[in-house]
Amino acid sequence: MDLKRFARSFKAMLGARALHMAASGVLTVVLARYLLTQEQYGLLGSALAVLGVVQLFTDLGIAKAAARYVTEYRETNPKQVPHVLRTAVIYRLGCVFAVGGLFALLGGYVAELVGQPEIATLLVVGTGYIAAHSMFTFSQVLFQGYNQITDSALIRAVGSVARLALAAAFVLIIGGAVGALVGYIVGYGLGGLLGLYLLYRKCYRDEEKAERPEEGLKRRVARYSVPLTATRGANILDKRVDTILVGYFMNPVAVGYYYLSKQVVGFIHSPAASLGFTLSPAYGEHKAGGETDRAAGIYETTLKYILLLYVPAAAGVVIVAEPALSLVFGEKWVGAAPVLQVFAAYVVLQAISYVTGDTLDFLGRARERAIAKGGGSVANFLLNLVMIPAFGVVGAAAATVITHSAVLAVTLWVIHAELSLSVGALVRHFLAVAAVTGAMSVAVLAVLTQAAGALAVVASVVAGIAVWAGLSVAGGLLDLRRVRTIFT
Repeated sequence: MDLKRFARSFKAMLGARALHMAASGVLTVVLARYLLTQEQYGLLGSALAVLGVVQLFTDLGIAKAAARYVTEYRETNPKQVPHVLRTAVIYRLGCVFAVGGLFALLGGYVAELVGQPEIATLLVVGTGYIAAHSMFTFSQVLFQGYNQITDSALIRAVGSVARLALAAAFVLIIGGAVGALVGYIVGYGLGGLLGLYLLYRKCYRDEEKAERPEEGLKRRVARYSVPLTATRGANILDKRVDTILVGYFMNPVAVGYYYLSKQVVGFIHSPAASLGFTLSPAYGEHKAGGETDRAAGIYETTLKYILLLYVPAAAGVVIVAEPALSLVFGEKWVGAAPVLQVFAAYVVLQAISYVTGDTLDFLGRARERAIAKGGGSVANFLLNLVMIPAFGVVGAAAATVITHSAVLAVTLWVIHAELSLSVGALVRHFLAVAAVTGAMSVAVLAVLTQAAGALAVVASVVAGIAVWAGLSVAGGLLDLRRVRTIFT
């Protein structure tokens, strides 16, 4: 893979995700601390979880399937690429109108079904969210297939900033969770429209096209979307249904604790998500060119840096969860600390998943990934049914960690079978990272015990980063020249 192209794409996507993280962080603080009550914030989280499940039926894995064939045909038959894009757009718009129209009629019944009738209005309004967010993500994934990551980054940045400004504005205009949701809809809608315009202008309007689609092209895109839909459905069960079940068994405040903890974890994952999104098309290109050794080398290097970054980050989350929540979101949210601490393990697991899952899709192993995710998601759902009544919201977090561990083990085995990874070197690297993490944790705890309040939190984080960076460089785990090359 061309290093300059990768560096440019990675910086663009990381910048967009950093902007998205900052905008989401500010919005979360504004909504949770100032504009919404704990109950309203929990209801918003419940509604977004339900809407996320429904969006599965508007997406159906079409964008990922099309992105895979865009990557392939750009190498083998470029004149077919516009036909892949056109097919994907038609499929997606058809699903959006069909599913959105049906859900507009059934939203109230769904609220009763999940045991939260108070979110009925949110679900009906949320029909617009389903359409807007579906098109917002669609264009980003298609640009990933074209390996035009900077355009994906631009779309994400526009949608994120628009959502921040408009959600806060509509809460003040309309009020409550409904106002926040309307702001989400308009913000994502602006990002989605920009994405469709850029796809048309850059990837379709002036492109040389074959007279007609290749025989069976539409069928192949639809067929490959099936395992991707299963994988996405499994992801939704992992990331959405647990929130719905917390609302079903408990109350909006408990949902607020759970939803807020997941938001915090999402902020931490931005670098891993950027890296995985940027690199994934390269694996497909190298496989198509018969260069599996290069693909394996890229993946191993990526995984090493993910472990070096996220294992210490997870330890830090465990240590500073309670004072950090109090400092950032207010004393009323300290009750979410145990949930966030359990999710610390999920920080590592999901970071590895971000750089592994899309890789399998572009390597043509979507079926195996779908089977693993499907089985894990069913297990997660069943385990939540047991863990939430027994242990409350902490049980829901634990169920997610347990099942995600099993799924990740299977996906790592599949990618090892595809790329023949150097397992011994990866294990030795992990042990070195664990040693660095231990030293860093001692430094953070030492600072926290010597001070209190905001000063203690900030000082402990700075001390932890300093110890981590120093030991990582001294131990040869962090190559500053390589990092400097990427970011300059």
